[in-house]
Amino acid sequence: MLFDRPVVCLDVETTGASPQNDRVTEIGIVEITPDGHVTEWSTLVNPEMRIPPFIENLTGISNAMVADAPTFDRIADELMERLRGRVFVAHNVRFDYAFIKNEFKRLDMPFRADTLCTVRLSRKLYPQFFKHNLDSLIQRLGIVMEERHRALADARVLMHFLQRLPQEHDAEALQQAIRQVMAKPALPANLPESVVEDLPECPGVYLFYGDNDMPLYVGKSTNIRSRVLSHFSSDHASTKELRISQQMKRIEWRETAGELGALLLEARLVKAMQPIHNQRLRRENDLCAWQLIDAPNGGKTVVLKYATELDFGRERDLYGTFTSQRKAVESLRNLADAHKLCLIQLGLEKPGRGKASPCFGYQLRKCRGVCCGKESTLQHDIRLMEALARLKLRTWPYPSAIGIRETYGLRDEVHVVDHWCYLGTAKDETEISQILESSSTAAFDLDTYKILQKFLLGKDVIITPLG
Repeated sequence: MLFDRPVVCLDVETTGASPQNDRVTEIGIVEITPDGHVTEWSTLVNPEMRIPPFIENLTGISNAMVADAPTFDRIADELMERLRGRVFVAHNVRFDYAFIKNEFKRLDMPFRADTLCTVRLSRKLYPQFFKHNLDSLIQRLGIVMEERHRALADARVLMHFLQRLPQEHDAEALQQAIRQVMAKPALPANLPESVVEDLPECPGVYLFYGDNDMPLYVGKSTNIRSRVLSHFSSDHASTKELRISQQMKRIEWRETAGELGALLLEARLVKAMQPIHNQRLRRENDLCAWQLIDAPNGGKTVVLKYATELDFGRERDLYGTFTSQRKAVESLRNLADAHKLCLIQLGLEKPGRGKASPCFGYQLRKCRGVCCGKESTLQHDIRLMEALARLKLRTWPYPSAIGIRETYGLRDEVHVVDHWCYLGTAKDETEISQILESSSTAAFDLDTYKILQKFLLGKDVIITPLG
């Protein structure tokens, strides 16, 4: 006997892979009681949305088959009774559990259950096998199936798997493996277990709050659930994670349609909320860059310009983006040393009294003498341009604002961007227009610039001109 209470081996077929946006089309349940009695139950479900052709071909469940099937609300009470108090067993249990939980959530019916993932259990008990997907399980168990990817047939496979385990493993070792697989993550003391169960497995941003709703930390991930849980699993090894766990009182999250949306939203929220455990992405008030200009005495020189003085997205001949004057000057001095540039010509050292007085660097052989007529201004200009080239701030390459589209499941979003400024995210044309109309206060942000630079170079980025 594996359990002292009933177990339900459950499988669902769905319209897609997103529990938040897709719906259930079929449910299959095999219940096993502690004394070994087996009962089965299954039903098609009208998902109240179209089943994509790919899913139809995969499962064999067509739109016509579910047209007259009951909707989830009509079977919800019966299903709840069949699941209440049982161990919820599924292959990749997070998938099936998330779909069932979200279907109940749409009806304001709270649902929670202890879960057992047969993928994880198979990996733990049979490490000698490379694959542990359902097809591999079917082959290992020697099961003949006629309806693969149908809910009840797949649920029966899990029943056979559980029934085989006592024949192949010591009882104590088997119970230990099951306890380890079913072990729940260790949570901060002030968080209820229900919060973790509700965490979605999709891209987005998560926010940790402390006493009086003080923002503690803002993070992003392509999988919110796994990233949040990783904070809790590493709090014993990291002082920062331990402090966050001790202070945390509440978790909030915001789903996005992809990684870009999560990155942009994270950068915006960190600057707006100033969480105490976020150092990277914090607002920098002294953002500046070197601008190449004509020197009063001939040739080229640079002058430090601040974000408050000009529009970084529109201005030309800007080099580097620095968060303070000190960092900007330090970077320019390093370039001067590396390329034997003149500190007088760069404005970092005052000239001597004589018209041809050499700079201090010339005396140390760190300058080739443009300051004292030993080198032409043209030669110095060429080296200066070469030194600055890798720091050049890219000018906005589009005539106006653009929309960058991201899609995840049924979530479709357009990130509105203009001159490297993130203006907002829209779901339709009306929202795009509203964002463009209210964008006059958008300011250049270094982190946003770096994020957009990376993504706009991607091959699969969908860009739409706006305005």
